[in-house]
Formats: sequence, C-alpha cells, structure tokens
Amino acid sequence: MKSLKNILSILTVTSFVMVSCNSFLDQLPDQRTELNTPGKISELLVTAYPGANYITFMEAMSDNVTDNFGMGNVENINTDPYFWRDVQGINQDTPTFYWNNCYSAIAASNQALEAIELLGDGPAYSSQKGEALLTRAYSHFMLVSLFSKMYDPTTADTDLGIPYVLEPEKVVWKDYDRKTVAYVYEQIEKDLKEGIPLINDNNYEVPGYHFTRRAAHAFAARFYLFKGDYQKVIDHAEIAFPSNNYVNSMRAWTTTYKEWTAEALSLNYTKATESSNLLLAQTTSWWARRFRGYRYSTSNEIIYSVFGGSGRVNVIGTQMAYNVWSQSNLSFYVRKFSEHFVRTSINATTGRGYVMVPLFTTEEVLLSRAEAHAMLGNNEAALQDLNTFVSQRVVNYSPSNHSLTEQKVRSYYGTEDSKEAIVKAALDMRRAEFMHEGLRWFDILRHKIPVTHRTSTGETHVLAADDLRRVLQIPEDALQAGLELNPR
Repeated sequence: MKSLKNILSILTVTSFVMVSCNSFLDQLPDQRTELNTPGKISELLVTAYPGANYITFMEAMSDNVTDNFGMGNVENINTDPYFWRDVQGINQDTPTFYWNNCYSAIAASNQALEAIELLGDGPAYSSQKGEALLTRAYSHFMLVSLFSKMYDPTTADTDLGIPYVLEPEKVVWKDYDRKTVAYVYEQIEKDLKEGIPLINDNNYEVPGYHFTRRAAHAFAARFYLFKGDYQKVIDHAEIAFPSNNYVNSMRAWTTTYKEWTAEALSLNYTKATESSNLLLAQTTSWWARRFRGYRYSTSNEIIYSVFGGSGRVNVIGTQMAYNVWSQSNLSFYVRKFSEHFVRTSINATTGRGYVMVPLFTTEEVLLSRAEAHAMLGNNEAALQDLNTFVSQRVVNYSPSNHSLTEQKVRSYYGTEDSKEAIVKAALDMRRAEFMHEGLRWFDILRHKIPVTHRTSTGETHVLAADDLRRVLQIPEDALQAGLELNPR
C-alpha cells in the first residue's frame, strides 16, 4: 500500500477533497501530474477508495447500542445518531465527512477512466479500468445506501437518489441531479458488469487493499442482496468461492482468535494477511480509541443477547466464541480495531488517527448466500450455509447440539414460517459477526426493523419502519450544487 506522501504526489484531482469548509464539488481539478502510464494510473487508484469511516454513526443509529450512563465520552458524533438527529459537524466520523470522501474517491476513479480513454483504452490498462469502475460503483453504492431510501422495487423509480458522477470536474459549480434510486442502481450495476471481468489480481502488490476478483464478487453479492435479486447473490458468492471452501478462509474465532489478548486481536483483525479480509480500506477515524468509551455503546445485556451466554440464550443455544471485554463494567466490546496515529510533524503531539476497516469479508459472502437461499425458499441450502458458519463460531461444536434446523429456528422465533425463521437466524448471525463494524444498520434498513433507544432517565425513542430519519440528510453544502435535501 502506498504511503500518504506518495498518494498526495500522484493525485491529480482535488475537486472532491472536501474535508475543509469547501462546498460540494466546487473546485477545479489539479493537472500537475500527467497520467500516461499504467503505473501512474494505479497510483491514482490508491485514492479511489473512501478514506472516511462510517462505523461511528452507523453503530450509534442501530440496536447494537444503548445509554451506558456513566461512560464519560459524550460527543455529537455518537449522541446525534443515537437520537437519529442530523449529525452536526464535518470532521472525521461524521456523515458529511463520509459523503465528501466518497466523492473524492469517485473523482479519482473518473480521472483514471478519462486518462485510460485518452490513452486509447488498450489492454495494457484493462486492470486499472476494472478497478476504477468498481471503486466508482462502490462509493456510489455506499452513498445511495446511506443518503437515500433503501432500494425498494415498488418505489425506487421515484425515491431520491444521489448524484452519479461519470466524468471528472472541468468547471466550478456544475449543476447536479439526484435522479432516483433506480437510476443509481442501474449505473452501479453497469459499472459492476463492465468492471469485474477486467480485474487482474496479479496487478496488485498488496491485493488486500484493492478490488481483487474475489472482493469484486463479494461486492456484487452485497449489491444484489440489497436489490433483492437473490439468484445473482448466490451466483456471485459461488464465483467468489468456487470450491465452497468458506471454512478455510473464515476467522479462526474458536482457535487462534480465542487465545489472543485484546491488543493482539486488535492488531491482527484487520491485517491484509487475514484470509477473511477480502478488501481493506484505510480510513481517517477515532473509532478504535473511542468506541469503548462512548456513552451510547454496547451493554452487557445487548452483547450477550446477541452472542449468547451469561444467562441469555441465542438461536444456537450456546455462547458464540467471540472474545468479549468490558470497560468500567458498562461498555462491552470485541476489540477488533487498532489505531494508527500519524503526527502532523516529527515533534508534534497532535495528528490524525487511522483505522483499517474490512469492507468485505468471507463471512459476509457466506451469510449473504444463506439469506438469499432462504428468500428463494431453498431452506436446506440456507441451513447448510448457516451451519457452516455456526460450526466455526462455537467452541467444541457439536452438530447434534448446535446445528440449526427448521424446527429449531421456528421454535426460537415463534413462527411456523420456515422462511421467516431462517432469514431471522441469518440476520442474527450477521449481527453477531459484524458487531462494532456498522453493517447491522444496513440490515435494519433492508428489513425495516424498528429500533428502540432508551435513556438513563427512562425516556423511550422509537425509530419506526417508515421513519424518514432512517435516511441520512445530505450535507447542507450540497444545496449549493442544486441538490434537494431529504424530507424530514
């Protein structure tokens, strides 16, 4: 992975770098560096992955947190999302910061694509073109998933989308149109279909930081899961793991991980050498140092209701193998992240925190396929996938004691509908696996799950299935580009 200094020296577009007070898309591109070789374009594409972190606000909005009154860290980036208020601020870990960084990444993708076209779009640039298309699709996908309504085939043609930017900026104050969610999804799918066949894993020095073939199909599986095209979820999952060898690529929670200290786990969880990590991104964030101390964080009751244990029973019927620690016996957590602190200068005491984030993992692909099978009525196949997952998440796993069956899941969820029960089991496994990683929020959106947040003073706040606050508000600066705000 290239250093920050090298990234900045090769980056030819600054029009989307808006971490300061600059307005949305209001700068002209910087043409200091000529992109005239595959190597230079590859350097540029290092910056085509969002450098911002979504976990802080996505976790705080979800049902993974509660009011841990007594924890001292009270910040608006944690408090505003907990009450589903529009988050104030533009700095790291805010929705505005994430929006800006996604469009910065899109700018790099588009600059690379334009350079490739000007150079004749030959086979020497195929791999770079594939990566540029996938990175452009990914940033737009994350934006539309957070700042627009979740895809619904009955309303997608009218729901407000986000600007899908297809070319580098040439002018200041260009007008943008949000169009619709359906349009954005069409463009994402187009980029996916064109980009995936062009990816060449051999083009990467450190594949874990780039869209490899496997990571690209993992992205496609998530995209089609959100779209509700379940057969394509299965198709892409099977291409990602053609031998169905998920077990060999999953995190070793029942063995190696179980032996690690909190510090060792945090250092190893996001390593590029961890086979579970299909794609990693370096993000500017304080999440690794602050998440355990936030007032609105994960309690004993929540962590064990999800993982099982400590008197609580989950659908498996036993405690899962995740390592759990606590702070002040109030905030309970799995130590997944380690901060990389970069000083502003050699002798400075200030600087920025960076956190590596797994954007796609083996476990997500497997659980996405399980859910897709269930949605298509393939109950046996869905349960096989879920039991593959469970077998790697229970110490001393016993098929007779721990395997999920139709009868077991129906009984646990109190329904006679096997499909409903299996989907709920898949969602619970996803919630456990991605605790503290933000992805639970997407499942809440996709399945319109209500969320209840309580306060230490006895107040109850409910986010209903149709609450407009489920959609993040676009940054106010985007109004200067002619964009319509989300309704409230």
